[in-house]
Amino acid sequence: MIDWSAFDDLPLLAEEPLAKYTAARIGGAAERLLMVRGDDDAILIDALRRAWSHDVPVRVIGGGANVLVSDSGMRGLVVVNHVTRMTVHDEYSDQTHLHVEVSGGSALTVLARRLAAMGADFAWAASVPGTVGGAVVNNAGAHGGDMASDLISVQFVTPGGAMSLPANLLAYAYRMSALKTRADRRFFVTGAVLRLRRDDPSVITARIDANIAHRKATQPPGASLGSIFRNPPGDYAGRLIESCRLKGHAIGGAVISPIHANFFINQGKATAHDYAALIDHARAVVAGRTGVLLETEVELIGTF
Repeated sequence: MIDWSAFDDLPLLAEEPLAKYTAARIGGAAERLLMVRGDDDAILIDALRRAWSHDVPVRVIGGGANVLVSDSGMRGLVVVNHVTRMTVHDEYSDQTHLHVEVSGGSALTVLARRLAAMGADFAWAASVPGTVGGAVVNNAGAHGGDMASDLISVQFVTPGGAMSLPANLLAYAYRMSALKTRADRRFFVTGAVLRLRRDDPSVITARIDANIAHRKATQPPGASLGSIFRNPPGDYAGRLIESCRLKGHAIGGAVISPIHANFFINQGKATAHDYAALIDHARAVVAGRTGVLLETEVELIGTF
């Protein structure tokens, strides 16, 4: 039993359903939830430090993409980070590149448009769900770009205090970083410094529109978690799943998209159990028929 008295002055929501905060609209209740908006993450950091010091389980989510929350929900504190902040570093910018510091809670889709208006190219991120914090940890990418390519440094807090690390120390690889594999999960990405190529705003906007059009043409609409599996070396998870004739296969309310086999869609009443069972089934079938064991890109949180 958690003693919540240390959080009495914070606007926590009790037994708050997490389905409304996740991209697939799935998930049980958070024991306590804190929503943080605006341009200041001081309350968020304070809540994390209290949780760490009192051994309260705590998890920060942004856009709720790439996470599958169990039907039983999450014990402890869930913090929804919608803190949006941006600062241009003129002293480091030049005629070819813009240096900008952005908060971890910034939505990638909104940020890409805002930067385009400033003549800074972050177009690859315009149709990627989620926030900067999650993208930094997971090395999100699309359309030939990724966070590692644009990142200079990352700011984060831990129980020991605030830290900043250059990107070259974070062992970035395809959808992977040292932060993602960090044994001590008690950290929170507060911000990132990006180095973005300058271009004409209209050219960047056209690039964004083309990327979004490509996504709409090749990826399914509806509530989903994004890509379920990482692409194995030299191949594509979607192609492997499709080769096993699994498009359209459903378990409960979750279905493998007929449009793109690496997207599993919530048809309206899917449970986390449905999703997890469909993930296990697809992985088992692909392994049995092709010999390739697919690795999940989404993270399963809670008890399954």
